[in-house]
Amino acid sequence: MAPSAITETLSSTLTLKGQEKPADTPNPAAVAEKEKTPLEAISHGMVMPGIPTFPTYTAHRRHILVHMAATFRFFARSGFTEGQSGHISVRDPEFNGLMWMNPLGRHFGMLTAGDMICLDIATGRIVGGNTSRPANAAGYLIHSAVHKRRPNDIHAICHAHSNAGRAWSVFARPLEMLNQDVCNFHNAHAVYARYGGIVFAAEEGEHIAEALGPRNKGVVLMNHGLLTVGGTVDEAGFMFGLLDRACAMQLQVEAAAANGLEKKIISDEEAAYNFRMASEPNALYREAQPDLEFELEAAGGEHALARGFDSLRVAP
Repeated sequence: MAPSAITETLSSTLTLKGQEKPADTPNPAAVAEKEKTPLEAISHGMVMPGIPTFPTYTAHRRHILVHMAATFRFFARSGFTEGQSGHISVRDPEFNGLMWMNPLGRHFGMLTAGDMICLDIATGRIVGGNTSRPANAAGYLIHSAVHKRRPNDIHAICHAHSNAGRAWSVFARPLEMLNQDVCNFHNAHAVYARYGGIVFAAEEGEHIAEALGPRNKGVVLMNHGLLTVGGTVDEAGFMFGLLDRACAMQLQVEAAAANGLEKKIISDEEAAYNFRMASEPNALYREAQPDLEFELEAAGGEHALARGFDSLRVAP
């Protein structure tokens, strides 16, 4: 805590002659009964802020699209690119039936808020945003199916053909709880154990949405890649990176285990506790911020990734 903050705290709590005595402090035992939130538990001193709120839909939309662009740049830095494959969608904060997606064929590392396209989730009609490029047809079929299946808790979806994700997907197996980080997916990820080719029909998107189920945060798509979801693009993007790294670690562990080393798996009880204390929307939003702040700084500031936002229009 900064010295000024310490001084202010001390001066406001010490009892001096002639001043009123501060209110009695709560009984520590009574305070302990109230379980801390994940952000309260991880913060020593001031509590890190969670998901922000905004005075207008425009301010909220700007924040979402800037962070969407930063997430794409994080994906580029992580090597999640594969030609024109991969897409992120975010539900519009004002018009619940609309979503924003990246344009087809523009490198993740070049995207700004002003590049994004707005589509009607139900029909696929392009209703705004930057229309200088098309959207990804396969991406629309996958994302629209998931958004329609879970309209209340999913506001962002990430899908890419990452190397470790594709490698682990060939086994069509869920991940084991090998370390505390992967516990963010404890009983919260699924496997889509069929491959229907490139998604050019709505049916395949529906199958993927069905495999994701009513509460999972991610799904391993056999012979295809990974998909994660979240209440914010920050959460979905962080969870995608985590899921890919978990796949890489699982592959490394399997190689070591094949040579006779014994795996030590985290128990269900411990994994469930880790999930409860870490895989929470505000905590996951905050987990994404170091990488996104790095991308914002590398790009020259938030205004650089907001480029083109003011010219975007929506006609729902």
